[in-house]
Amino acid sequence: MIDLVVLDIAGTTVQEHGLVYRALADTVTAAGGSADDVGRWMGADKREAISSMLGRSDVDAEFAGFHERLAKLYAESPPTPLPGVPEALAHLRSTGVKVALTTGFDRPIVDGLLDVLGWRTGVLDAVVCVDDVPAGRPAPYMIFKAMELTGARDVRRVLTAGDTVRDLEAGTNAGAGFVVGVLSGSQTAEELGRTRHTHLLPGVADLPALVA
Repeated sequence: MIDLVVLDIAGTTVQEHGLVYRALADTVTAAGGSADDVGRWMGADKREAISSMLGRSDVDAEFAGFHERLAKLYAESPPTPLPGVPEALAHLRSTGVKVALTTGFDRPIVDGLLDVLGWRTGVLDAVVCVDDVPAGRPAPYMIFKAMELTGARDVRRVLTAGDTVRDLEAGTNAGAGFVVGVLSGSQTAEELGRTRHTHLLPGVADLPALVA
C-alpha cells in the first residue's frame, strides 16, 4: 500500500528542456568559473551548485543572475508537463494516494513554474522546495517534509521517483518503501542503475500501474 508519492520536477514531471542547467552553466561561466561538471549537480540545490563550482560561499549576486537567466529562458520556452503526467497525478489522487513535488529549485522559481503549468490548485497535495529544508538532495529532508505536510506517517508506504542519481539517493536515505528512477530526464538507465533503487520506469505515466 502506498500513501504518498513524492516526485521530482524538472525531467521527472516537467519537460523544461534542460534549461535550468543551461542557466546554471551560463551563470558559473559568466562569473569566471568552469561549468564542465555541471552534470554532477543534477537534482541538487542550485545555490549549493553555484557555490561549489565557483569555490566560494558568497554567491548572492550569481544566484540572482541565475534566477534572471532562467526566467528569461522559461519565457522563451515555457515548461510543459511530460506526457501522461497530469493523467497519472489525477489517477493517483483519485485512489487516495497523496502526491507531492520536491525540487532543488527555490520557492520563487517553483511558484513561477506552477503558474505556467496551471498546477497551483487541485493538482498536488504538497510542494517542497530546497529552501524549505536544512539541506537538499541527497539528504532526505524534502521527503520528510512532504510526509509532514500530507500526514503520511510510515516511510515504508512512501514512493519516491526522480530522473537523477540524487533523487534515488534521497529516497534511499529516507528509507522509502519504493525508490523509483524514471528515464524521462537526461540520465540513462545505466547511470541510474548503478545507484540503489527498487524500480526503473520509462516515466511517471507508468506509476499508477506500479502502485496498483
